Amino acid sequence: MSYQGVYTALVTPFTTAGKVDEPALQALVEEQIRLGISGLVPMGTTGESPTLSPEEHSRVIERVVAWTKGRVPVIAGTGSNSTEEAIELTKRAQDVGANASLQVVPYYNKPNQEGLFRHFETIADKTQLPILIYNIAGRTSRNLETDTLIKLAQHPRIVGVKEASGDVGQMMEVLARRPAGFSVLSGDDNLAYPLMALGGNGVISVASHVVGRELLAMINACVQGQWDTARQLHFRLLPVFKAMFIDTNPIPVKTALALQGKVQEVFRLPMTPLDDSKKEVVRQALKLISSVG
Repeated sequence: MSYQGVYTALVTPFTTAGKVDEPALQALVEEQIRLGISGLVPMGTTGESPTLSPEEHSRVIERVVAWTKGRVPVIAGTGSNSTEEAIELTKRAQDVGANASLQVVPYYNKPNQEGLFRHFETIADKTQLPILIYNIAGRTSRNLETDTLIKLAQHPRIVGVKEASGDVGQMMEVLARRPAGFSVLSGDDNLAYPLMALGGNGVISVASHVVGRELLAMINACVQGQWDTARQLHFRLLPVFKAMFIDTNPIPVKTALALQGKVQEVFRLPMTPLDDSKKEVVRQALKLISSVG
């Protein structure tokens, strides 16, 4: 299966008591599906996955799969800096019916390229779900080099990459060298249009929580070759994209959703709320949404 379009990297709402707010999460799932989103990605970085216990992590994925009822694919975030833990989380996601897994480059322990290759290959060998690799050196302190990625792309279960290196040159090389059917999705909302212009397949998005319809229109315009329309939408959405990353993700987008009354403004430490000046930037960005279309 090729992955194309807009996939929302879901936040994990919490109650004021600090528990996972399942009703709020279900409401977000339903809203995204109504908007026509291409798929959902629970338990990625945007879902504050490092702060959830393994049981909570698997429960969120199970609930999202159950609520989705097959209407859109669910790409479960099951990566870890421990290969064995990633395998266990992926098997759990597989058992509850996820369609694919998102595997982040291992963070903190900084493996070399051989270690990265063996990490992803071992997960693919020992699990059954299609795998999209998540390359985000700004979070992990280790870049997955293109030679390593292309080698991994030969594995039948490694089907795509969420490219968030921020390096357009690297993105171009990946697109030029990828095998047929290998999906390249932007991990940065503000680079989704450039990636599509270079031949990419879509975006795993944070901003789609608040501009999902408009972002879908932009990506669909790209797919249809309507580049002027897509470019105009890109520049109109750009202030929103930037506001969603004015601080560490997912703090701004969760703040935006809280301002809209969709979630509580609750984070798990070490994540903390925005200061007043940054919250005002998010508030002003939300005011732009009604004029975008």
